[in-house]
Amino acid sequence: MRAHQIMTRKVVSVMPEQSVFQAANLMLRNHVSGLPVVDEKGAIVGIVSEGDFLRRSEIGTPRNRDRLLGFIFGRGGAADDYVREHGRKVSEIMTPSPITVSEDASLSEIVTVMERNHIKRVPVVRDGKLVGIVSRSNLLQAVASLARDIPDPTADDDHIRRRIIDEIEKHDWSPIGLSVIVRDGIVHLSGVIANERYRQAVIVAAENVQGVVKVHDHLFWMDLVTGNHLTSLEDEEWARTG
Repeated sequence: MRAHQIMTRKVVSVMPEQSVFQAANLMLRNHVSGLPVVDEKGAIVGIVSEGDFLRRSEIGTPRNRDRLLGFIFGRGGAADDYVREHGRKVSEIMTPSPITVSEDASLSEIVTVMERNHIKRVPVVRDGKLVGIVSRSNLLQAVASLARDIPDPTADDDHIRRRIIDEIEKHDWSPIGLSVIVRDGIVHLSGVIANERYRQAVIVAAENVQGVVKVHDHLFWMDLVTGNHLTSLEDEEWARTG
């Protein structure tokens, strides 16, 4: 399998000049632990993650610095730390020039990149522009579908996948972090829905795409206010019997 066959295409991102508070709220609202940073042309210039918010002056967690070591080795590091702890723009706390992969990168290559660089997600680019993101949850869904002995995806499966995503993402009830995996016309849908009534709409949208043989529901409902959540009946049954 390749990156374009499992990646999340509708990616929540921020721009360098946006505030760190906007970035934090976007992450919370969309239940993601990291955001790609893109410029006005859509080129990826950085990435911001939960780790970038650990040492912040607002919550009283700035790094304790040894003045003697600063005197010996210079204060450049302390200056950098100060910017990351007090900076108010995304560009001041992000990791610049992030590691990326192409749409044709194999899952093996992606996993190697993640392990080698200790990262949880990797942006997917085409001609330097962000077109998707592969996270650990995308890989988990790929493993889950492989466990059911479904053949490898074909070119037709890729076309079906694109049509499903295009149809679902144009609606307000599109899941957060929508992931679609298609093998031999068999569809696996995952993502977070904010209303349980959205579930059937997403399933029907997929079922109506030409070439779809069957749709498996892995959608995860979460109440964005209370945090209450519910997995699909299919996944509950899979957990009991698998």
